[in-house]
Amino acid sequence: MDEASKTEKIRGPEFRNKYFSGRVLDIGCGDNLVVPNAIPFDKEQGDAQNILNYLEPCTFDCVHSSHSLEHMRDVPGALKQWWQLVKPGGTMVIVVPDEDLYEQGVWPSLFNRDHSATFRLNKQDSWSPISYDLGQICSVLPEVEVVSLEQQDVGYDHTLKRRGLGRQGKFFMRLNRSIIKRLNRNQKGLKKLGLDLQSLKYKVNLLSVKLGAVIDQTLEDAVAQIQIVLRKKRTGG
Repeated sequence: MDEASKTEKIRGPEFRNKYFSGRVLDIGCGDNLVVPNAIPFDKEQGDAQNILNYLEPCTFDCVHSSHSLEHMRDVPGALKQWWQLVKPGGTMVIVVPDEDLYEQGVWPSLFNRDHSATFRLNKQDSWSPISYDLGQICSVLPEVEVVSLEQQDVGYDHTLKRRGLGRQGKFFMRLNRSIIKRLNRNQKGLKKLGLDLQSLKYKVNLLSVKLGAVIDQTLEDAVAQIQIVLRKKRTGG
């Protein structure tokens, strides 16, 4: 399941109806629009780092971006431009990877080399040389109200989390993915033998972590991210 689908499942229809109404812009959406009526803005539409070169300020009721801000060359600069697109009274919803759950103490990211920065939640310091506290960088935007800010770790097993890569970590990471893929391909055979797939995968992952690997749990059903919802105050309140 892709990140967009997993995040949508966490949010549910109430969240969608509350925030994704009116004119919605979805930055970095690929083929997975947050709602069917959203306007896409991906590489085909232009450079999201300088989005005001393509779109007019104060023209959207909601700006949404999931797992795109970490790809920007200048994170605060991109965020400021995205915020300018929101109408007074409108909202912005941003989702980024949580550095402690996703990168797990390793930079550059082992799982996505295109990441330009990591993000943390309510931490003063970070192990990452290019880390932003999502709440802090959003709270300085003009006329902003932070509606909600949360870590989303549904399906994430914290017992498999590491802090850095062991000496033979990369080897065991590759071996881990190979074994997990084979287990997934042979689900029916394992079931006939009376073996539990999830239990086997956990044992493989736990052994891999003990041997120095860092596991990307988002390749399965887990999420490892931070979500913030912002509202732009109307003039005078």
